[in-house]
Amino acid sequence: MILVTNPRRPFLRRGCAKSTSMKIPERYVIIMISSLRRRFIGDRAFYKTVILVALPIMIQNGITNFVSLLDNIMVGRLGTEPMSGVAIVNQLNFIFILCIFGAVSGAGIFTAQFYGKGDDEGIRQTFRVKMVVCTVIAAAAIAVLWFFKEPLINLFLHDSAEGGDLALTLALGEKYLTVILIGLLPWTVSCVYADTLRETGETFWPMLAGFIAVLVNCAGNYVLIFGHFGAPQLGVVGAAIATVASRFVEMGILIVYTWTHRARHRFITGAFRHLFTVDGKLLGQIALRGTPLLINEALWSMGMSALTQCYSTRGLTTIAGFNIANTVINVFNISYLALGTSVGIIIGKYLGAGEYERAEDEDRKLIAFSVCVGVVMGVILFAMAPLFPQLFNTTDEARTLAARVMRVMAFFTPVQAYLHSCYFTIRSGGKTLVTFFFDSVFVCAFAYPIIRILTVNTALTSLALFAICDALDIVKVISGAILIKKKIWISKIV
Repeated sequence: MILVTNPRRPFLRRGCAKSTSMKIPERYVIIMISSLRRRFIGDRAFYKTVILVALPIMIQNGITNFVSLLDNIMVGRLGTEPMSGVAIVNQLNFIFILCIFGAVSGAGIFTAQFYGKGDDEGIRQTFRVKMVVCTVIAAAAIAVLWFFKEPLINLFLHDSAEGGDLALTLALGEKYLTVILIGLLPWTVSCVYADTLRETGETFWPMLAGFIAVLVNCAGNYVLIFGHFGAPQLGVVGAAIATVASRFVEMGILIVYTWTHRARHRFITGAFRHLFTVDGKLLGQIALRGTPLLINEALWSMGMSALTQCYSTRGLTTIAGFNIANTVINVFNISYLALGTSVGIIIGKYLGAGEYERAEDEDRKLIAFSVCVGVVMGVILFAMAPLFPQLFNTTDEARTLAARVMRVMAFFTPVQAYLHSCYFTIRSGGKTLVTFFFDSVFVCAFAYPIIRILTVNTALTSLALFAICDALDIVKVISGAILIKKKIWISKIV
């Protein structure tokens, strides 16, 4: 049906109402639906582009998180204390991972726009900045975690009526952390290479490297945790050794691929020849926009860890239950997380090329697509939540808590999908100070104080505290919608 909407000509002429098959409101509904479709739904070429960028990231993250799920199941077969000790160390490692993510992302904003501009030297210099800054962060993290491992792990250990051997949990956590520290530097190097490759249009090889690494990790866990094929039964130490080995493998693959394909990835030629040589003006711009992003990731990860510490005051069962839930939730979140990363890559490229109208149009459709995917994954997670905890060798209380946490998170999955896309949209235009307030300031100055007060002054369960914390994100949804609508993110920074 073709609708002609001429303002000089009414839809219905006097005396013709009975012969018209469609009333005025129905026409307006069709026009409105058509308008919404054009604004929020892309064409085939649009979704092809999105899939080409997002799918390899999704597969890589999916494999990583699925194998992480298998790892946790294998460690979980050892009991509540080993699983809790590993979970606490991974929570501390989470802060380091987010700091590296912030460091590469700060320079990565410029990498994506340099790629859109076709500037190889600009990409080369951002690569140098990432490598130097991330290596310094890794060295600092290794020192802090080595010298303060016992007090840091003890922050999450609290007596409760449900019992649990806290001393054993501490000892196992320390053993696991001691080995894991060896893998921090190779993982850092892998992150710098993979991030730069993705920002310059190469998503397959980071995916392949991640796939091979997680296979090594999974196989190593099976052999070393339980002592198969004549290997010693090492428990949590075996899990740590397998993780470290996988990180060296991933680093090796990415380095070899990049250097053997220098004709395609021209930024790597000469990148280490003058590692500490970066244009002063560019370095100042990266520092100006990247420092808030680095601080943001550091503070946000610390804020999230502080929230976990609040939940952990309810006992060792809470740590076990939340570890199970988070491991499963991460598998279901890979879709909208990959789409959020794609927002930064795709929109950053258009902004670098000066195609602002196209960037705005595709960003709106990307956000809508991400939310729809979040709805689908939330429904599936809600339905399957009671099944996964049965795979873990822990208490019934921990399994029940895990299932309930997953169902709460399933309800808020579309909200998180929207917020993740908003974050990458704002970041793609270099508005890192805005993302700093949008992300870490919200957690540290708003969400954490509220949850901390409730933790200390009420008898609310860890599940209730978690649900309240997730509900607070509605404030971020409103502010994110305002920021996107105001178009403050549309800017070219290179």
